[in-house]
Amino acid sequence: MSLSVAERKDLAEEWCRKAKGKMDQVIIHVGCMSLTDSKELARHAVQIEADGIAVISPSFFKPSTADALRTFLYQVSSVAPTLPFYYYHIPAVTGVNMPARDVLENIEELIPFFRGVKFSGNDLMDFGQCVSYCQPHWSALYGVDEQLLAALAMGAHGAVGSTYNYVGYHVNELMSAFDHGDIIQARTIQFKIQELLSYAKKLGFDLGVNKQLMNEVSGLSLGPPRLPVMPCPVDQALAIAQKYHSLFSKN
Repeated sequence: MSLSVAERKDLAEEWCRKAKGKMDQVIIHVGCMSLTDSKELARHAVQIEADGIAVISPSFFKPSTADALRTFLYQVSSVAPTLPFYYYHIPAVTGVNMPARDVLENIEELIPFFRGVKFSGNDLMDFGQCVSYCQPHWSALYGVDEQLLAALAMGAHGAVGSTYNYVGYHVNELMSAFDHGDIIQARTIQFKIQELLSYAKKLGFDLGVNKQLMNEVSGLSLGPPRLPVMPCPVDQALAIAQKYHSLFSKN
């Protein structure tokens, strides 16, 4: 959301180019404050042969009802009518606190290629109702990393999370353990992720810290965050990285 439309196009093109033959799919996020910009990015996603688009609610002038949000989502989808479409629900960031289940009501009548919701909220009742309402060809993807196991128990089909850039291997193990009925192992991994994030939060965990932690754990140079997000002191990220290694080195 801190990138210009032109920058987002460049990034999307590069992801689609590099992913060919390596990734199953690339879903491009095209949500913006401006409907015009969202439509432009959705058209572009079609041109670069993305596998789907995701849209977050505008968060400055917010939709006041689920119907208003559905209408916004429909307008974006209308310029990419055959591209799989996902609603990105993250109320802690958008301030749009209406239940996601309300947004999904009859949404395929407006968006025939609607394919699911990326649910990044703590309301597991709302998430459960989304899962219950899901059609067979939809996906309910969960995005609160520290309580993924609870969402899996509610029927989550998958997960999307920022910390998965460096704990993704262990999250795959968690999901595999859950699928095989090994709740004790799944819980053990979830508790380790919770301990890591609890430790990080005590040091002041935010997006800048998360990005620096990706640098330290991956060994890749990912660059600084963009203002107003501030860079993370390297020693702080190193302390969290050391905590990560101490928790997962034997896993």
